[in-house]
Amino acid sequence: MWNEPYLETCCRSALHRLTLVRQHGRPPGLADEPCLRRLSTMGLAELGPDGRFAITPAGRERHASEILKKAPA
Repeated sequence: MWNEPYLETCCRSALHRLTLVRQHGRPPGLADEPCLRRLSTMGLAELGPDGRFAITPAGRERHASEILKKAPA
């Protein structure tokens, strides 16, 4: 049964970009900032002390299941 909030295509892309930048994070002020803020409210991203958005462990799980289509281990 599907019980996770739906991610818009733009937010799915923002989540994927968070995995690509790894520990560097995404700076504020980019076009995807609204999605990064939404992902933060969902616990999939977090705003660090340096002002950059980083992926959380929950975000990595969601990325693996929804974007990479990997089954949970």
